[in-house]
Amino acid sequence: MYDLIVTVNNTVNNFVWGVPAMVCIVGVGLYLAIRTRCIQIRKFGLSMRTTLGKIFSKETVQDGAISPFQAVCTALAATVGTGNIAGVAGAIAIGGPGAIFWMWCSALLGMGTKFTEVTLALRYREKNVKGDYVGGPMYYIKNGLGKKWHFLAYLYAALGVLTVFGTGNATQVNAIITAIDSALINFHIVADQAPAFKMINLGIGIFIMILVALVLLGGVKRIGNVTEKLVPFMALIYVILALGVVFINIKSVPGVIATIFTSAFRPASFTGGMVGSMFLCMKKGVSRGIFSNEAGLGTGSIAHASSATQDPVQQGFFGIFEVFMDTVVICTLTALVILTSGVNISYGVAAGAELTISGFTSTYGGWVSILTAIAMCCFAFSTIIGWGLYGTRCIEFIFGSKINRPFMVVHSLVAIVGATMNLGLIWDISDTFNGMMVIPNLIAIFLLSGPMIKMLKEYEKTH
Repeated sequence: MYDLIVTVNNTVNNFVWGVPAMVCIVGVGLYLAIRTRCIQIRKFGLSMRTTLGKIFSKETVQDGAISPFQAVCTALAATVGTGNIAGVAGAIAIGGPGAIFWMWCSALLGMGTKFTEVTLALRYREKNVKGDYVGGPMYYIKNGLGKKWHFLAYLYAALGVLTVFGTGNATQVNAIITAIDSALINFHIVADQAPAFKMINLGIGIFIMILVALVLLGGVKRIGNVTEKLVPFMALIYVILALGVVFINIKSVPGVIATIFTSAFRPASFTGGMVGSMFLCMKKGVSRGIFSNEAGLGTGSIAHASSATQDPVQQGFFGIFEVFMDTVVICTLTALVILTSGVNISYGVAAGAELTISGFTSTYGGWVSILTAIAMCCFAFSTIIGWGLYGTRCIEFIFGSKINRPFMVVHSLVAIVGATMNLGLIWDISDTFNGMMVIPNLIAIFLLSGPMIKMLKEYEKTH
């Protein structure tokens, strides 16, 4: 039975994250770029000023909402995760350095897609019985499209609930455990394979469970308060460490950049033939980019829908900023850490966070594993919080607000599972459900592009 589940899941996963899905995501991204006249390029400066200008804002926010900056931090909390560290390493190992070029291309289109998702989320959001703003793909499908499309809203919400326990919790806790265990081994605090690890990991799982419960049960305002402090902090640590590696190896940077561009079209010439084709390079870059910034999945718009702003288009600019920070800044820095540090890359062989961490340790020494462990913990914990909000909104859409607190408790308890069990199959199934969320969302934003363009034109007339 186990083998059958694995086979079926692999078949579905290869389709969901394969050629058809990527063609649809890229196709919708191109369509939106044409219709908005490349809003992500025309208004890039405005989106940066709008977002960065909110960092030190002390504006008062009405009940049932969070500030626009808290909204983007909550969305970034979910997207800026272990995928930025492990996902980029995997893309380079299997697709070659050129995968980063295609990741940039997916980010460029993804900025327009995320702008559309966020704008629609605010346009069609509602207030629940507690007075909180709720929105996202299930709501813009329900309120923006006819009744014949409502089944897509429930499909999206159901897939969101199924995904949150794996992608948004157990696997993230497992990443925290791996980072902490590695640091303990490197500093000879605990011997490798020591029986003590079982108790240590259980204790860490219980501690994470308590922290997650305290944040989530405090509601959307507490989530916003935590993420607006955690996200800038964790991003700053990682960016400083990564920039240090780049500056120390600055002589290698021009060659690495040239390799990224050249290898995008001739990957085998740089990987000794271990990478099969240019298409594989493109597939890995695009899919990892999508997995990192979630443009096309629609999940980030759930957080943005809680924003206090009454202007959907203005909040949409935060979506552009979100993709830029996640993929163009953090993922690029990860790639440069790996490629400039001179670490050995076994092309054609799967790789994860260990490849990125080796880029740091080969430059700074073993002591940096403490800081990389802290960064990994922050990245993973923030993802758990962000996805906790997503899962809560999805299950609330199906069953109503009464289910919210029980769901948050269950979501918190899953942290113990992530800390103590092998998650191979859970990760694979969650990854499949995560990819399946793309289908109803892409259909919705394609059909609702007309109302979005109308809002954009009205905004541009007055600004």
